[in-house]
Amino acid sequence: MTDPREQAHHLIDRLPETQLSALVGLLESIVDPVAAALLNAPIDDEPETDDEKQAVAEASDWLARRGGKGIPHEEAMRRLGLE
Repeated sequence: MTDPREQAHHLIDRLPETQLSALVGLLESIVDPVAAALLNAPIDDEPETDDEKQAVAEASDWLARRGGKGIPHEEAMRRLGLE
């Protein structure tokens, strides 16, 4: 048996059910390492600074004055010169 995919399937078939979930987790982290990192990342528990609170309040006010509508993606790209 020289085909790696076939060999992987053969090894998976030999695994006991109790080890399959560990293998699935490993495979998911290989296939999508960013998603795996996000799932395993610690919760951000730093207190919000006064500057951050003020910035969020200003952004919320700005959004409220515009009826909850932000800037369309295309417009933002144009304003940034990234069209």
